[in-house]
Amino acid sequence: MSRQLTIIQAIKEALDQKMAEDQRVMLLGEDIGVNGGVFRATEGLLEKYGSARVVDTPLAESGIVGSAIGLALNGMIPVVEIQFLAFIYPGFEQIVSHAARMRFRTRGQFHVPLVIRTPYGAGIRGPELHSESVESFFVHTPGLKVVVPSNPYDAKGMLISAIEDPDPVIFLEPTRTYRAFKEEVPEEMYRVPLGKARVIQEGNDLSIFAWGAMLRVAMNAAKQIEQEKGWSCEVIDLRSLYPLDRDTIIQSVQKTGRACVVHEAHKTMGVGAEIISLINDEALMYLKAPVKRITGFDVPVPQFTIEDSYLPTEQRIKEGIVETILF
Repeated sequence: MSRQLTIIQAIKEALDQKMAEDQRVMLLGEDIGVNGGVFRATEGLLEKYGSARVVDTPLAESGIVGSAIGLALNGMIPVVEIQFLAFIYPGFEQIVSHAARMRFRTRGQFHVPLVIRTPYGAGIRGPELHSESVESFFVHTPGLKVVVPSNPYDAKGMLISAIEDPDPVIFLEPTRTYRAFKEEVPEEMYRVPLGKARVIQEGNDLSIFAWGAMLRVAMNAAKQIEQEKGWSCEVIDLRSLYPLDRDTIIQSVQKTGRACVVHEAHKTMGVGAEIISLINDEALMYLKAPVKRITGFDVPVPQFTIEDSYLPTEQRIKEGIVETILF
């Protein structure tokens, strides 16, 4: 049985169902108990599961993540909520020095089954530290999985998969899409595998790779280009930034011969650069034009009055598509 849910509702349902199924699953974060989280992703779970499993923490990200690592090493499955991605910086050392390295450090004797959930990205009229998209920090760290659902169905299925994964997962939630739309989501538990992209729309003239909030923007641009120019774009939601679904990326480029990568993170050393490198390594002879990046700029996310000028827009994506196809 399916219902229409938002992304935030799908996330809450995944947490609820896994907590009901497995007594080891517990939640930690600032204001997640009484207040139900800054975006209400954990609303009602304190009353249902108690303060021993839904833990309101101090404002201390290093302590939150460090405590969660200790819990994971001792048989629990902690799910941490960080209020905004850029708030994670005080806990960054715990993630990259300990959570990500524990399996390697102990030669596989210990695992860290930890999920760190955090909203990320601009478009909500928040200050700079509430709007950053710095996924490349974590993608560059061996030992971490990094995933980004773009819709309610994937949000529930990927979160369940992340909670069941034996290793740490950074679970990035695009803030601007939390309540932007609804989608059919099965009531029962299901899993969306980590590391597998999804072809949203088939096409022949150009491949578009996007994730998170940029997926819907890219889809709208692709539809407009088809109406205006008659070109068909293959749109792929990467969903998993590490591990990347290399096969789907290469197969698409081999089919279309052209590609654009869309992300709101800063351009320099972003995930888009790695995708281009992968294409150059494994599909260079299929390319009819250089791969185009449509991204945020190499500046801090600006204040809300000019925020829209920072983010990739449908118009910028369309211009990138035209430039690539007419190269």
